Amino acid sequence: MMAVLVGCKTPPDSPALTGTPNPPDPLSKGEGTAHMALENIDSLMWKEPDSALAVMMEFAGSPKADSLDAYNGHYCQLLVSELLYKNDYGQSNRTELLQAIGYFDSLVRQAPPLKGGQGDSKTISNQNHTIAFLDARAHYMNGVGYYERDSVVAACGEYLKALEIVETHFPNVETRRATSLQPNHLPRFMALTYGRLGDLFSGQFMQEPAIVCYKNSLVFSKIEPTSANGIANLMSHLGNQYSILQQMDSAGYYFNEAFKYLADTNNLAYRDLISGLALYNYYSGKSVESAVSDLKRMATQTKDEDERLTRFFTIGSIYFEIRQFDSAMVYLTRVFENKDNVVMKRGAARSLRDIFQVKGDTLKATQYARYQVENPALEAESNRQVSQLNDLFQQHLQWEQERAEAERQQAAKLRRNRMIVVVSVLVVVAALLAWLFYKRKMQQQRDEASQQMEAVQEAHRLEKASMSGRLKKSNQELRELKDQMRQQAGNGAPKQEAQAVSFNDEPICRLIMERVNEGQFKAQMDCKLYQDYALGKEQVMALREAADRHFNQFTVRLAKAYPNLTKGDLDYCCLYLLGLSDADVSALMQRAYNTVSERSRKIKTIFGTEEPLSVALMSFANGSASI
Repeated sequence: MMAVLVGCKTPPDSPALTGTPNPPDPLSKGEGTAHMALENIDSLMWKEPDSALAVMMEFAGSPKADSLDAYNGHYCQLLVSELLYKNDYGQSNRTELLQAIGYFDSLVRQAPPLKGGQGDSKTISNQNHTIAFLDARAHYMNGVGYYERDSVVAACGEYLKALEIVETHFPNVETRRATSLQPNHLPRFMALTYGRLGDLFSGQFMQEPAIVCYKNSLVFSKIEPTSANGIANLMSHLGNQYSILQQMDSAGYYFNEAFKYLADTNNLAYRDLISGLALYNYYSGKSVESAVSDLKRMATQTKDEDERLTRFFTIGSIYFEIRQFDSAMVYLTRVFENKDNVVMKRGAARSLRDIFQVKGDTLKATQYARYQVENPALEAESNRQVSQLNDLFQQHLQWEQERAEAERQQAAKLRRNRMIVVVSVLVVVAALLAWLFYKRKMQQQRDEASQQMEAVQEAHRLEKASMSGRLKKSNQELRELKDQMRQQAGNGAPKQEAQAVSFNDEPICRLIMERVNEGQFKAQMDCKLYQDYALGKEQVMALREAADRHFNQFTVRLAKAYPNLTKGDLDYCCLYLLGLSDADVSALMQRAYNTVSERSRKIKTIFGTEEPLSVALMSFANGSASI
């Protein structure tokens, strides 16, 4: 390992070491191209990390490793950190990795412009993509380093940073197979990063973020699998998360799907799947003995003590829930005495305390209770950590929404620009055609004038009778044409538009229902996401006028019958008259769902009814004296 760290030295003039804020463009100095040996090691690492580590150690001891430029020196250190991680070694080159992050960050911020004399633009574009991918990998490995040091929040921030770098520089990562350096590894990298985030959130019992990350990892794993059992493992994790949330239909679906993708049964993925399915069966009300038997069988198949203790914690928790306290004590005591995981240790202590209280052993119950009391800071720190992780995840979701909106606006701008170009081309073509037509017309006129001059004498010899006959015929045709024009003018008079047959047929009502059907509004979503569907003041007024027109001054009668209704309440009543839900009204009026729900309860209180507002208001509109 020391040969690797000594061999791949960062050059002394590296901007990451000297503190230069903006390193020079690597392409301008002939740098920025991966060393052939490093490129081969990188390619081998994705398939055989142990063999790649052996090749790296051999390269580090060669003279070539002493002559690396800044770019390849930092690239080498990134590969070292990845090889250590993939071969289960600790991150011993952390200082060099942090320098590589600073270097690649600077290159990404200072993306080389497409200038003449720097080579083909496609080559430069591929180089920029390669640098961005290396930068994302560096941040991912920084997250690994933080995680190894139990800095979960910092690790989460680095994983999310890696995702944002990729999503910024590779907007179509699902279909675009990465860079010229690693043609098929970008989807796999995304799957691994989302998978790490899913494991991180799952470990903190944050099921909803974990589900989002596992599902995203599943999307990319189906493009480029991370391992033979990678997809099965992700589906098993999703089943576990839904099982914890007591969403048993979803849990059962993913557990069943996991078996379809399972390559073999002698691995951790299989044991996790069987254990998760056993817990699912227990929560679903099936045989407790069968669930416990499966968990015990999985515990005996592992040689890893930490995994075995995890199975014991699940077994002990089930025995505790069904009040078989003697059996629960056997497993939970082993977990409490040997497990490093604080969450499981505290859970075991809590159950053991309750067991000894039931048994009347106050001394031991106090012993386990004291562990809870002596470590209050652990729970406070855990809660603070969960809050910070949730904040980071929400900020990332907000970033993704803003990026998606920016891309949508950019696409719209691009469409507008294309339309402008097309229209401009059409205008130029039309002008050219008009000019050609004009020239041709002028030439025809000159030819016709010449022919007319030649035919003048012949025209004067026409017989007067023939001329008179043609004149009469021409006058008759003219009169017929005028009659036709007058008749067409009479038939073309605008007709008054018929009034709508019913309230629901009113244009404003049709508009509102089209928006509701198109938007499919959800109560749990922020109403600001539906701004494009909001109603303006004129549209709300049009709705009131339609209601008054079809239901005998509906709002006037309603206000008179119930003086406590405000003007805004009357507007809401018109919306409920259409049969809309609170979620629909929240989106259309751009008010928080809780605010709309509270107003609907207030209106019901004024009416003194428990019926749905749409039913009560329609009854009033159709002639009932009161609701």
